[in-house]
Amino acid sequence: MKKRNNVRNIAIIAHVDHGKTTLVDKMLRFTSTMDVLQDERVMDSNDIERERGITILAKNTGVVYGDYEINIVDTPGHSDFSGEVERTLQMVEGFLLLVDSAEGVLPGTRFVLMKALQLNLKPIVLINKIDRKDADIERTESEVHDLFLDLAINESQLDFPVLYGSSKLGFVTKDPNIQTNSMEPLFEAILNHIPAPESTEDYLQLLVTNLDHSDFLGTIAIGRVFNGQINVGQQFVACKDDYVSKPMKITKIYKFKGLSKVEVEQASFGDIVAVTGFNEPVTIGTTLCQVDKPIPHDYVKIDEPTLSMYISVNDSPFCGQEGKFLTSRQIKERLEKELKTNVALRVDTSDTTDSFKISGRGQLHLGILLENMRREGFEFQVSAPEVIYKTINGIKQEPIEYLVLDVQEEHQGVVMEFLGRKKAEMKNMTHYDNGRVKIEFEVPSRGLLGFRGQFLTDTRGTGIANFSFLGYQPYKGDIITRTKGALVSMDNGSVTAYALDTLQERGTLFVAPGDKVYQGMIIGEHSRDNDLDVNPTKQKKLTNMRASGTDDAVKLDPPRKMDLETCMEWIQPDELIEVTPQSIRLRKKVLRASMRK
Repeated sequence: MKKRNNVRNIAIIAHVDHGKTTLVDKMLRFTSTMDVLQDERVMDSNDIERERGITILAKNTGVVYGDYEINIVDTPGHSDFSGEVERTLQMVEGFLLLVDSAEGVLPGTRFVLMKALQLNLKPIVLINKIDRKDADIERTESEVHDLFLDLAINESQLDFPVLYGSSKLGFVTKDPNIQTNSMEPLFEAILNHIPAPESTEDYLQLLVTNLDHSDFLGTIAIGRVFNGQINVGQQFVACKDDYVSKPMKITKIYKFKGLSKVEVEQASFGDIVAVTGFNEPVTIGTTLCQVDKPIPHDYVKIDEPTLSMYISVNDSPFCGQEGKFLTSRQIKERLEKELKTNVALRVDTSDTTDSFKISGRGQLHLGILLENMRREGFEFQVSAPEVIYKTINGIKQEPIEYLVLDVQEEHQGVVMEFLGRKKAEMKNMTHYDNGRVKIEFEVPSRGLLGFRGQFLTDTRGTGIANFSFLGYQPYKGDIITRTKGALVSMDNGSVTAYALDTLQERGTLFVAPGDKVYQGMIIGEHSRDNDLDVNPTKQKKLTNMRASGTDDAVKLDPPRKMDLETCMEWIQPDELIEVTPQSIRLRKKVLRASMRK
């Protein structure tokens, strides 16, 4: 067995918004890997990540600390992107778990820690954001130890260093009462507690965990060399399960340093690299091997999807007016491209040629894909999300989420009553001194469809909800879905203020004066449980008489903003979301009112 004592590979894991990407910024700056960081969160490379402040795609970087090379993987914290976590944790020997000192252990913390411990990785814990006024370091540390006791697979995983710090201020310390201006304790902990890479064989094994593309170099495979070494000009084969490719030749090898790739001639076991030289398609989970030793490396199985929906060609009266890519062939090609890198996604053909079934980890996972397609110029329509049931030992089972709520005590009753109707089971409740209460539930995934909007209404916008996939349990029975009907346009044309003035008494409107509508388009939420066909284009009849008081300006409430994810929560099985680069509309599957009766 060989060791590379000057190399460390570590993943940074945490719940959403606990400071992972900001910490990587400070690590790059402390090691002078990047002297000047123009932006915060430099690892958040895509627009949606920057807008929402969350990590969606796992990314690699590397720093040099003294004589050591440290490869760092920044992972997502939301369980909807757990496919990213699962595929990247295979590249490292250890992990740094960040926990917010005020928010404590949340579902995302539990989820990513469970995945890391299942791979038997060595832990380091960092209690982050200790500069917050509401920080409760003692409670958070106690929660972390309880979580490890609950999830640890063996006793050695309970032996880990605990550090304290602030990603924002750029310091880490061993004593929470002493603020430093250095990241040194973190780097020393990585060197002392994370094992150096080991090689058990002399032959080459490079496991591909991510893919990129270059117009000049073709496919770029990103992964880790587990055994042997790889050289520019070397012949190799790509192996996965029983498949072995024809021999190919390495043309470029890159290592990661900061935000850039550094070209090298050779890489050895323990290195995380990007390589080129493919003339056959390669997939995530493939192992690059010597021609005479086609032995694939073990690859962790990705969890199955829990939610599905249908995406199809837009056939509304407004189709083709705003998008560039409209046809089923273009949608199919885009989904096939996504499958190459989005390992948790599944795409199946449906009964019709212009519709595809997409399955993913959750509403956010599918919503980000649809948002990306929309920004690229695609136009399409999607159905209501449906959970994926399984039959295990002859029993129908459904996906269950672990839900943690932080609400004011005065809103506790209404929230618990609402979740009770959704078949949720309360598991734990903790009262805090500041008048807030933390409640933990196990709730069916389908019970959380449409939950967010109602929860924010019930808590007057003060509640915090976090959830992650827990597993499959026996079917809990029927759940009441949306309790209010839709206001559906019965005519084509432009919306008038005169018509909306009378319609706003009937419910909440989604449209404003001047908006174009068509027959069958949903223009609002009815205040009752039934759908109501209305005419939002009706104009005031003109006469040559003036009546006192009737010509006052119309006063309308602002329309409710329905973004893509809100629409996914709101719609029913007989409805569709029409998505274009400029607009998101709701509609009935059957547009003509007489045909829906």
